[in-house]
Amino acid sequence: MRRFVQALSAEEAWLSRHFPTLSSALLDAPDRYNIAGRDSASVILGTSEGLQVRDCVWGIVPPWSKQATTRYTTVTARLDRAARSRMYRRAWEKQRCIVPITGYYKWDRSVSPPRPYFIQAVSGNPLLLAGLWECWDKDGPPLYSFSILTYANPAIPPPLVADGPVFVPPDQCKHWIEGARWLPKVFLSGLKAPQLEAYRVSNAIRDPTRDDYTLLEPAYDTQDAETTCPEVGEEEFDD
Repeated sequence: MRRFVQALSAEEAWLSRHFPTLSSALLDAPDRYNIAGRDSASVILGTSEGLQVRDCVWGIVPPWSKQATTRYTTVTARLDRAARSRMYRRAWEKQRCIVPITGYYKWDRSVSPPRPYFIQAVSGNPLLLAGLWECWDKDGPPLYSFSILTYANPAIPPPLVADGPVFVPPDQCKHWIEGARWLPKVFLSGLKAPQLEAYRVSNAIRDPTRDDYTLLEPAYDTQDAETTCPEVGEEEFDD
C-alpha cells in the first residue's frame, strides 16, 4: 500500500454518527486523492487528553532518530512483526491510531506492465485502518507521523493479491486505540473486514503532482496507453 485517498468532505452524516466529537475536524481536512509516503493526512490519535484528530506525516519517524526523517520505508508495518521491531515497538504498546480513508490504490502485478486499481467499500462508506503513531520532538515543532498496519487479508478482491491494510469497524476504533498492551494482534486478527470492490484506474496516479478527483475515474487499456507520467522506480508497484 503506497497511495490512498482521503476525501471526507461529503461524509458528514456518517462521520457525525460514528465520531460525533471528531467529525468537525475530519470534515475540515482538505480532500486528497493521491496521498503518498511523506505526505500528510488526518489521523485519529489516542492521547492523554483523549481522542484527537491530528495532521500527521505518513511514514513513522521513531523518537530515537537524530533527525525528523528516516531512511527506512515506514509507511506500513506488518501485523505479525511490528511488536518485535525497534521501529514500532513503543507505538505498538501505547500509541495506536485510526486512519480514515475513502479508499486506496493497489497494483495488479500479475500482468505486465502492472495495472493500478482503486479499492473501496461496497457500501460507499469510509474505511478505517489500524495504525501506529509517533511524535518526534527533539528540535523545533513536534512532528507527528504514522504507519498503517498490513497483513494477509482475504477481503482484498481479485485479481489483486490478498494482502493489505487491517480494517477496523467503527464501533471498535476506541477499543483498538485505548486497549491493553497485550491487545493488538489478537484483537485485530479477529475483526470482520468490510466487503470491498476494486476497479481499474489510470496510470496517472503515478504522477505525484496529480491530486484531483479524476484519478478515481475508471480506466481502460486505451487510456493507459495515452497517459504520460514521470518515470518512477519499482517501489511504486509495492503493496
